[in-house]
Amino acid sequence: MPKITDIKVIRTRATGTWLVVKVFTDQPGLYGIGSAHEMNATGAVVAAIEEWFKPRLIGRDAAHIEDIWQTTFTSGYWRSGPVHNVALGGIDIALWDIKGKEAGLPVYQLLGGPCRAAVPCYAHAHGATLQALEDDIRSYLEDGWQYVRCQYGAYGSEGMLPAADAKPPAGIGAPFARDRVFDEETYVQNVVGMFGYLREKLGYGPKLTHDVHEHLRPNMAVRLAKLLEPYQLFFLEDVLPPEQIAYFRHIRQQCATPLAMGELFTNVQEYLPLISERLIDFIRVRVSKVGGITQANKVAHLCEFFGVQTAFQEGGNTDPVNQTAAMHVDMARWNFGIQEENDFRPAERDAFPGIPVIEHGYLYPNNRPGLGIDIDEEKAAALLEPERARRPRYVAEDRKVDGTAVRP
Repeated sequence: MPKITDIKVIRTRATGTWLVVKVFTDQPGLYGIGSAHEMNATGAVVAAIEEWFKPRLIGRDAAHIEDIWQTTFTSGYWRSGPVHNVALGGIDIALWDIKGKEAGLPVYQLLGGPCRAAVPCYAHAHGATLQALEDDIRSYLEDGWQYVRCQYGAYGSEGMLPAADAKPPAGIGAPFARDRVFDEETYVQNVVGMFGYLREKLGYGPKLTHDVHEHLRPNMAVRLAKLLEPYQLFFLEDVLPPEQIAYFRHIRQQCATPLAMGELFTNVQEYLPLISERLIDFIRVRVSKVGGITQANKVAHLCEFFGVQTAFQEGGNTDPVNQTAAMHVDMARWNFGIQEENDFRPAERDAFPGIPVIEHGYLYPNNRPGLGIDIDEEKAAALLEPERARRPRYVAEDRKVDGTAVRP
């Protein structure tokens, strides 16, 4: 069996936020790659892998994926943090890549074999006006996409007002002042109006979703889900922050709007009650953020017994390796629901030979052994813009009219 001889972290993309983990073995030419992407705490993940995980894993049998996962998960005593999880996830994905290459099979074959011919994805449609949003959705529908996420502007824009119109406190200044401020009632009114407009124009054939991005207080989240019920969404995403998951019980009692949740989850105790009590319809965890293919596969199996489907999170900031890892779990799980699409620039695609192809709303595996994707280190290095990579990155700091921060 191959032994781990080295672990390397490759930073790429212009911002340096894509972290590709490369695990080398003592068998010539046999290595695996994984995704340890962390948009904001990038340097912390690099340090965790290079200074903490790497020294304890060199010399270990690369085939012992479950044992490596379990012992690495508890190696620092405290666990389930986002940095720890994604560092472990990158290594775990790389180990599955090695195992697939050794077996001469795609990873999804090792997970039980295919349950479908390809992976349906949903597109991201945006528009500064309702007409522009409708046009964007129609462009996807005409290309064959069946599922489309609808955002009236950027995240939360449906609830943004010019600060002057919202009547801020006199003399408001830094750090509280904003040119545009978030108003929950406006958000709810505009989102409900948006779907009323879209259903009138597009009918009920297209499968439409919306991402709230945790911007609402719990009672407002309940109200929104209830008001959207007549418009038959495919799902309403992240309507509550992870701190308020108990309110999913109130939503379930009042309406049948399908709910997707989990983008911010890293701890099993966050998603276990939602699954076991059947309070959500789709689990939205990111494969690398919960600890890689090993844990994502367990989450998917758990969901099957409670009637919950998978809808693994991707988003525009994640890398091709994480998308590929999610695709392999998607292919092998009967209770798969939908996959978030992710698009990459031509130069980014060139840096990842074997990247899965998305055509007309379907993601297709290439059936090569392992993950089926590789990294061209020279091209990956060329993507990096050192000045941009050195800048700290933080989540957008939206505020209400009085200056109160809105949790993302």
